[in-house]
Amino acid sequence: MKNRAGEHISNLTGELNYYSFSPRKLPPDPPLELTGDIIELLVRANRQLAYLESLSSHIPDNSLFVAMYVRKEALLSSQIEGTQATLEDILDPMLEKNCNRNVADVINYIKATEFALKRLNELPICVRLLKETHAVLMKGVRGQEKSPGEFRYTQNWIGGQGSTIKNARFIPPNPADMIEAMSDLKKYINTDDSYDPLIQASLIHYQFETIHPFLDGNGRIGRLLVMLYLIEKKVLSSPSLYISCFLKANRIEYYDRLSQVRSKGDYEQWVRFFLQALSESAEDAFLTIEELKTLHDKNHAIVYQKDRSAKTISMVLRYLESNPIIEISKTAEDLGLAFNTVSKAVGYLQSVNIVTLVKKQTRNRIYSYTEYLNILRKGT
Repeated sequence: MKNRAGEHISNLTGELNYYSFSPRKLPPDPPLELTGDIIELLVRANRQLAYLESLSSHIPDNSLFVAMYVRKEALLSSQIEGTQATLEDILDPMLEKNCNRNVADVINYIKATEFALKRLNELPICVRLLKETHAVLMKGVRGQEKSPGEFRYTQNWIGGQGSTIKNARFIPPNPADMIEAMSDLKKYINTDDSYDPLIQASLIHYQFETIHPFLDGNGRIGRLLVMLYLIEKKVLSSPSLYISCFLKANRIEYYDRLSQVRSKGDYEQWVRFFLQALSESAEDAFLTIEELKTLHDKNHAIVYQKDRSAKTISMVLRYLESNPIIEISKTAEDLGLAFNTVSKAVGYLQSVNIVTLVKKQTRNRIYSYTEYLNILRKGT
């Protein structure tokens, strides 16, 4: 069956016969029908993203907020794929000793994001950048045996655990069609058309997920691709959006709407959903920034009331804003301060209810910046 999104291609013969989906190149033909409700969603999403960009680029310590947002997006995007990890797991100050396979997946996503952002200064979004990012994502974790950094040479499929190609929910393009489709997608990403960048981002994400060029990690790379594209198009200047929060909360609808494009060629319903995801994610992100900034101002004001050692306490408080769960020895080492100096500063922060002792051990006491964590924990 053929529609404007693509067609099913017969592969092999006899008992081995199966049908893979070969997507048509972007943009859709016939063109998208940009109805009044889509235009309204587009205007709202652009407005919300513009406000997020303005807010995040003008606040002090923006790098601290962005670092936490990257961690949150990494966690949420990994959770969509079934990774069992929490925000506390990935912020554990003893992470190197306590890291398990689930947490390693999230840590690799953070590394892949940081790597891709750096490479984006040197390369456009291209096959090379995606492959290199995928290699970082899959290094040393589950799926590392599935050709990290390389497009697949075999047929893959999507379905429940234990599914086979015979009962798969969706079979992406065969390897030859996949290579051609990725070449076409690369050209589309780097060619301007008449659609707004947010609509282009929706089409690019759909197309990448449909092509499924890797044996593993396609969902995470596909969601990271959205952020990279918005940054390349200068819609955002930093990864201050965590779209996976919305997609995780609406996971079934997310997959169903992708499927509806493939089965019916209905791009419009997907664009509506994606624009809503961008709009709500941007609003959630800037509301979170405002909450974190309010907390920052309140607690730094408390610290500055203490004259004698305010500078040290302020350093520790700033450290907490990028590491909201701390252990004193590691904090002292990272800040280049004496153990006792940090211990006294943390004691003061505990006395004014800024930090809470969450784990008391013989060697290591673990403290939490609880209010800060509670703001970031939403949706995770």
